[in-house]
Amino acid sequence: MCKSGNSSIPNGLRFVLLRTSALCSTGRVAGAILVRTLITSLLTAVILAAVAACCTAKTIDLSVQRDSLENGLHILLLRESTVPAVSYYTCYRVGSRNERLGITGISHFIEHMMFNGAKRHGPKEYDEMLESNGGSSNAYTTNDVTFYYADFPSDKLELVVNLDSDRMENLAFEPSSFEAELGVVREERRVGSDNDVTGKMEEELYAGAFTASPYQWPVVGWMGDLMRITREDALRYFKTYYTPNNATIVVVGDFDPAKTVSLIRQYYGKIPAGPRVEEPPDSEEEQIGERRLKVEKEAQLPAVMAGYHVPFALSKDAFVLDVLQTILTKGESSRLYRKLVDEGQMALSVRSSYGWSIDPGLFYFYVEMKPNRRPEEAEAVLYGELEKLGKERVDEKELRKAKNLLKADLLRWLKTNNGKADAIGTFEVIFGNWTRLETIIDSYEAINAEDVQRVVNAYFGEKNRTVTTLVPLAP
Repeated sequence: MCKSGNSSIPNGLRFVLLRTSALCSTGRVAGAILVRTLITSLLTAVILAAVAACCTAKTIDLSVQRDSLENGLHILLLRESTVPAVSYYTCYRVGSRNERLGITGISHFIEHMMFNGAKRHGPKEYDEMLESNGGSSNAYTTNDVTFYYADFPSDKLELVVNLDSDRMENLAFEPSSFEAELGVVREERRVGSDNDVTGKMEEELYAGAFTASPYQWPVVGWMGDLMRITREDALRYFKTYYTPNNATIVVVGDFDPAKTVSLIRQYYGKIPAGPRVEEPPDSEEEQIGERRLKVEKEAQLPAVMAGYHVPFALSKDAFVLDVLQTILTKGESSRLYRKLVDEGQMALSVRSSYGWSIDPGLFYFYVEMKPNRRPEEAEAVLYGELEKLGKERVDEKELRKAKNLLKADLLRWLKTNNGKADAIGTFEVIFGNWTRLETIIDSYEAINAEDVQRVVNAYFGEKNRTVTTLVPLAP
């Protein structure tokens, strides 16, 4: 989650779905349909025209320069001289999957602590110094990664290198700020999970779908663990994962590459490498039957979430799942929006969540019902559409539209320095090498109707399904 405690999604459109958000979401109360449709069509036409102009090639050439230090720190540099500004990302290969019961939520908590002072710069000085020099910063934590980023004028690069190296090397865990920040995180959990209907449903869904994977607990952590995490726990965790050999720095913008590497070597080179990081075991067994849960909570309307186990990012099916998600839930012409919201008039909204992940993850659908309509009705429509996709080839026109929409999302992601840095860091950490980003368009283009049909039949069956239903309680 970002340091403000509102979301784990950074600024701008996120192409990769994080567990705390669903990009392919739709659903608003009907009204001004004609005007809305016209506006949507015009915007889509503009976006797809841009895609045609900028993405006709099947590869993306970002000309990224790779370097590294003796302590294991990786450096990725992309020079973009359009404007005198820089985005600076520090990508740590640590997220909630690296935790264990007893310290769940500690990755996100340390993200908060990273803005609470280090040896050379005291509490809150990071933001104060950066903002007084025309910059801004933020961070986010997911199941798999923790990313810190800053956007600033080009001539302030050394200031940011100084600030970020200080907190990697000398983060202060002062007792007063430690307890205060734990209180902030606990409140964040109360607001986003305990007192939020959708957040609680998602939490129950993951806890029910996974029995051995660390994806079973939320990024924010269990409240019981947030009440017992100690300063010693945090220090031990920090010294294990927040080390140069477990990090990649991505710099995008107007800078001199040779001078930047020299600066990074000057400030980070003396930081010792940490211990070898052991990957958490993937002990999750294949699900052998549908699992059902109920959430009974004060709410206005019933809702349902249905999740399916899907493979990790390096699977050949990961990008096919992107296409499938787009076909089913992206936009008001998507299959499930039309069936549930527009034509069916049984739901207020429908969305789905799927994201590339290091370990096998979850693809889920969320439907919020209209008054006097039952979740079972939405389930019947959802399962019927999935069954149809498993039996019938998707139309080539629909498949082409999905690919174009995915390319449009990619174009938006790569539009800014910040977006490029985020994308490069994401592919470097999740896929093991940023260069996979250069061939993603080719991967989408290679997907055919048989691929979609095969993936639906492989993963979207009843035995592989976990369902959470919201039962509204009167206030």
